[in-house]
Amino acid sequence: MDKQEIFMRAAITLAQQGMDGNHGGPFGAVVVKDNKIIGKGYNQVTSSNDPTAHAEVVAIREACKVLNTFQLEGCTIYTSCEPCPMCLGAIYWARPDKVVFGATKQDAASAQFDDQFIYDELETELSRRHIQFENMMRDEAREVFDAWNKKEDKKEY
Repeated sequence: MDKQEIFMRAAITLAQQGMDGNHGGPFGAVVVKDNKIIGKGYNQVTSSNDPTAHAEVVAIREACKVLNTFQLEGCTIYTSCEPCPMCLGAIYWARPDKVVFGATKQDAASAQFDDQFIYDELETELSRRHIQFENMMRDEAREVFDAWNKKEDKKEY
């Protein structure tokens, strides 16, 4: 068995463990650097009452703590399923080198984990979204960005 199979199997095993333990949906993920798992997670949405506690996010948080950084350069994320829109965003912010996934988003949809609604909402103008979005105090909020741009001791990311 090659290394990639070992890491993917670890992600799938975590998905099964999390599901069997009633922690959340059937999703697992590991973050690998230098052929070593440095972060792992399974879905904990229902057990933690945290809608952001998806397997990939949990694994990313753990790996970043281990590496003491907010970037995962040089890492690969193995996940039991194609990432949802939230996890995809987290992955892009973390900047790993690669993502390897098992089941597809269509497979997840067949198990009632369908994210198409979110993909559709992203393409919908604000006034037509299912959740109301309202823009207010833009000028005052933008002042913080102006201050950021002038800040000399900021840590870029």
